[in-house]
Amino acid sequence: MSEITETDAAAERNARHKRAMQRKKEYIDGNIAAATIDKGLLLVLTGNGKGKSSSAFGMLARSVGHGLRCGVVQFIKGQWECGEQMLFGEHPLVEFHVMNTGFTWDTQDREGDILAAEKTWAHGARLLQDPSIDVVILDELTYMLTYGYLDKEAVLLALENRPQNQHVIVTGRNAAKELIEIADTVTELGDNKHAFYSGVKVQKGIDY
Repeated sequence: MSEITETDAAAERNARHKRAMQRKKEYIDGNIAAATIDKGLLLVLTGNGKGKSSSAFGMLARSVGHGLRCGVVQFIKGQWECGEQMLFGEHPLVEFHVMNTGFTWDTQDREGDILAAEKTWAHGARLLQDPSIDVVILDELTYMLTYGYLDKEAVLLALENRPQNQHVIVTGRNAAKELIEIADTVTELGDNKHAFYSGVKVQKGIDY
């Protein structure tokens, strides 16, 4: 008797699972059918958690895999070996530019940082006007706006007036509300726990 009951219970669980998956499929299929707009996206990856640049470069790898032409502009970073630059820096589908000043708290030179940011942004501004570039990554751009190193209005205008089908990925903490407002997708990564704050050194391949 118990064997029959267990069999019946398993069959009922399987039937409930199938009904639930059918409802989920109908919902997802409906959303896919309703998504008819084809356009370039502005994605903002922000928050205090780890993984913003990692996510952006994951999308770069995906884009290169599809044969898309890409441009990368890295602000702040550049004073140490960077895995993504080592991998993509010479790739024929990727144009790579690095501010190459290191962290602002290391330079402690506001005027020098502003000049470096403006020089680096010139590459970004050019990429945002080039319809042959499919994907642009502006890594750590948010800091340049937060610190006032770049003209926020000029940056926002360049983002809004880029080629229609060009995708742009912006990373960095404390994204400006104006940037978030014009973005299509915004992801905020939380800082629940990080090995660094437990005294663990940054790790090659994981942190840089």
